[in-house]
Amino acid sequence: MSHIVLVEDDARLRTLVKDFLQQHHFDVTAMADGSQLISTVKLQKPSLVILDVMLPGDDGFTLCKHLRRHYEGPLLFMTARDDDFDQVLGLEIGADDYVTKPIEPRVLLARVHALLRRIKSAGRLNEAGREPVLTYGNLTVDKAARQVLLHGEEITLTSHEFDMLWLLASHPSEVVDRNTIYEEIIGREYDGLDRSADVRVSRLRKKLHDNPSNPYRIKTIWGKGFFFVADAWD
Repeated sequence: MSHIVLVEDDARLRTLVKDFLQQHHFDVTAMADGSQLISTVKLQKPSLVILDVMLPGDDGFTLCKHLRRHYEGPLLFMTARDDDFDQVLGLEIGADDYVTKPIEPRVLLARVHALLRRIKSAGRLNEAGREPVLTYGNLTVDKAARQVLLHGEEITLTSHEFDMLWLLASHPSEVVDRNTIYEEIIGREYDGLDRSADVRVSRLRKKLHDNPSNPYRIKTIWGKGFFFVADAWD
């Protein structure tokens, strides 16, 4: 049974979400604020963390920054506003996806299943041990170990950041379109407006020392998708 840690200060919504997830066979630890989040995550090692953005004390964005130092698993934000700023900021600081309030239970469940499906799929591939190691110049991407080395230094990526890099690096010098990224990485169809893929690529560029204003390692092909440059890693 997958274990979820839920942080939501609204007692009614917290109970509703917890009960709904438990009805769908998830084990849920629910808390009203993030004061014990880090210690709980370290102890329980959850499959997924769900964070409200607006919380007493440290808000969800601050908690996410702290949490990412200790937890590389999937993280889902709940935001009260259908606001691009909230959504993009959340993705930029390490969230994997988001749902907007009022919470639609079927949408929440679909997002939870999509995030966990990616983790379980990666685990099965690791156990099978059949994935190759990709090497481009000074970049090494090891799927089985889920490890990235650049100039011999390990680069820490979240689970979804690694999946994004693996997808792009598996198709060197090809355009990977947004529809493919959304279906394989994010777990839903691309609606033509969502910027989640762009934010994930932006985070990858920063961690892989690509030039954000003029990227030369992972390029954006406007109107199409992204292009992994195989000979740009020396």
